[in-house]
Amino acid sequence: MKFTTFTKALASSVALSAVLTGAALADPALIYDLGGKFDKSFNEAAYNGAEKWKAETGGNYIDLELQNDAQREQALRRFASQGANPIVVMSFMWESVLGPLAAEFPDTNFVVIDAVVDAPNVQSIRFDEHTGSFLVGALAAMKSDAGTFGFIGGMDVPLIHRFYCGYAQGVRSVDPEAKLIENYTGTTPAAWNDPVTAGELAKAAIDQGAEVVFAAAGGSGLGVLQTMADNGKFGIGVDSNQNYLHPGSVLTSMEKRVDNAVIEAFTNAGDDATFKPGKIDLGLDGDFVGYALDEHNKDLITEDMITQVEALKAKVLSGEIVVHDYESDSSCPL
Repeated sequence: MKFTTFTKALASSVALSAVLTGAALADPALIYDLGGKFDKSFNEAAYNGAEKWKAETGGNYIDLELQNDAQREQALRRFASQGANPIVVMSFMWESVLGPLAAEFPDTNFVVIDAVVDAPNVQSIRFDEHTGSFLVGALAAMKSDAGTFGFIGGMDVPLIHRFYCGYAQGVRSVDPEAKLIENYTGTTPAAWNDPVTAGELAKAAIDQGAEVVFAAAGGSGLGVLQTMADNGKFGIGVDSNQNYLHPGSVLTSMEKRVDNAVIEAFTNAGDDATFKPGKIDLGLDGDFVGYALDEHNKDLITEDMITQVEALKAKVLSGEIVVHDYESDSSCPL
């Protein structure tokens, strides 16, 4: 068992070195978080943005899929050492690594998504996930009168509680007496890539009466959407538009436009004249978060539902409705 673990670690290290050796000078770089480039959710949204930038500009970029947490510092250091600029990293898991490394490479611009790192050469991009989740929660309650609604998060961390709290408030804005079922697939990064456990939690929510379950769980969410479809119920996707995965069963997706953030980073962060360090918040204003409506779910969401949810959106934007942010005080008052 120890030999197998060592062999996997060694193979992973060799693969990482091979990728980094091929890094081109001054190309932007993108490091995906655990869960895989093609998770059809958070990481894949970043990949899609990078590919769109490449197609539109004719530029090149280098990227890397992390296999474990231990690779973070090595990957970041090697990309920076070889001149990649800017370097975009994904998720809150980078907070402890990025600060010290950014100080070592003051001439490299870094962009971190879903975390805040205070450094003169770091841009921190956060999304208002709670407001987008509020809207899909309202749509869930408009769609179902079962009175019970499920939420399945990936890793049990404050960021994902932010999704849940916004969703719960959206549900309650339509159905004040609604019951909320809240579960997470785990407490380690492996929670982002465990569709089996997520599917089991979805089935448990169905057994408790839920007709709609929102999955904010990265690759694990695929298990939720599959289970809801298999049982004739409705799932809600996250980050990327996942409506196409199970047409007629995915009620909507809480889109988080990570793709646009990556395009913006690749376009501007490599140039000191256009790079803007500091924290940037992206939300409903500009449609950086919101609900997805397309040909795959147009028969599920009525015109009346759209009218209602757009009215709620306008009230959030005007400040008439304040969606509580779990991360502001680690609570979710309902």
